[in-house]
Amino acid sequence: MAQSAGVVKEVDIIIFSLRKKIPSSYPKAKMPNKPKHNNKFLKEYRKELRNNLTSAEARLWMILKNKQLEGRKFRRQHSIDNFIVDFYCPSEKLVIELDGQVHYNPVSENKDFERDFVLKKYEISVLRFENKMIFKEPEIVINTIKAEFKK
Repeated sequence: MAQSAGVVKEVDIIIFSLRKKIPSSYPKAKMPNKPKHNNKFLKEYRKELRNNLTSAEARLWMILKNKQLEGRKFRRQHSIDNFIVDFYCPSEKLVIELDGQVHYNPVSENKDFERDFVLKKYEISVLRFENKMIFKEPEIVINTIKAEFKK
């Protein structure tokens, strides 16, 4: 039992260190020049997600909607290729993801890493925040988002 817990801990550390910087030796995937936005086959799922936001997503959406954050337009539950992101600002090429407990396991973290890798290929930045940050330290979240804006 203790041995398997050690393996999980090692995997967590490896994934965490990979998330910081994508190694240059990581295989280069052939990708189109531009991502496909809002795939039709994801439309119903995106709509379902928009109608069932988590409390953290709803709280952040109140700040982002209607160009309230320095005039930037954000879209919620937006698809880029086959990924659905929580929030996307097209003018800044910025994705904001809110992560709850479901993201804190090796499988989900690996999927997040793969998605971030693909988005980075399209020169799309990704910011990730824990759900609790939206409630406990909203100023830090907002200031971090603003710091990503191109002037």
